[in-house]
This record gives sequence, C-alpha cells and structure tokens, in this order.
Amino acid sequence: MIQECDYLESLISEYQEILEQCEQVIVEPGDENLKLYTDALCSLADWTERGANEILRLATDYGAFMLRNALAIAVVLGREDGELGF
Repeated sequence: MIQECDYLESLISEYQEILEQCEQVIVEPGDENLKLYTDALCSLADWTERGANEILRLATDYGAFMLRNALAIAVVLGREDGELGF
C-alpha cells in the first residue's frame, strides 16, 4: 500500500507540472481549455488522445472525492488495468 501512495504522489506532481504549463497559456476559463489539457497530456505524458480525454472527463465529472474512493477500491481489488483497455 505504501508503494501506491508513493506512486500517487509522483503522478500528482507530474500532472501538476504539466497542467500548470497550460494555465500559463489560458486567458479565461472555458471548455476550450480541455483541448489544451488533452494536447499537453498527449505530448508530455504519453497519453493517447482518447485516454487523455477520458481521464479529463473522469476528473471533471466525478472529482477527487469519488475518484479517491474508486482508487482505493481498485487497489484493494488488485485492478491495475480496467476493462476499457486504457
């Protein structure tokens, strides 16, 4: 479980750095920024466009509370990869 915590902290740091680069370009909030985030995740974090769109949708639709709980359950169940093939 400690390894998962370390890995999560590392991912948060990585994505914070990537998305902060996007925020320097954003003039005002809006849905068009999701394309900027998608492009950044594809080019800087090696996501496919489909994968980047999906994780952004999950983050936007569900938020950290729900996703933290889903992460905890996935870890307990040993589900590294889900059924959708990402």
